[in-house]
Amino acid sequence: MRLSEALGLQVSDLYLCHETPHVQIRTHPWRSLKTDSSNRLIPLVGTSLQAAKLTIKDKSSSDFVFPKYCDGVRTKSNSASAALNKWLKPRVDEGCVIHSFRHSFRDRLRAVECPSDLIDELGGWSKGSVGENYGSGYPLTLKADWLKRLIDI
Repeated sequence: MRLSEALGLQVSDLYLCHETPHVQIRTHPWRSLKTDSSNRLIPLVGTSLQAAKLTIKDKSSSDFVFPKYCDGVRTKSNSASAALNKWLKPRVDEGCVIHSFRHSFRDRLRAVECPSDLIDELGGWSKGSVGENYGSGYPLTLKADWLKRLIDI
């Protein structure tokens, strides 16, 4: 997901006890979404599921997953991006920034031969054709199956 999508999450956007644990990306008053396709459900598997559980473990004081960067009025994605890029700089190749993770996510899904329309659906990228707007999209369980393929690569 995009950094601003993550930063604007409420604890209620995480469905960790669901049959297929997932996060719901949706518009909130404090954070809009880039495209209509950005409204989506993303399964949580492997490390992402563990991280989500740890992140909200003691969340009694705030409804927000990242209250330092979201106060219910606005989402401070520029501040978070700058802090993360500063932390990343000595640890990654030159030119890599936090947004690079979205590009590598797409590359990793290609490497396991995930269908391109499913990649677009998972990443919230705009749909390529009118026909992709028909129906209700891929089932959550199938999305989770494809994401689980990324764990071992």
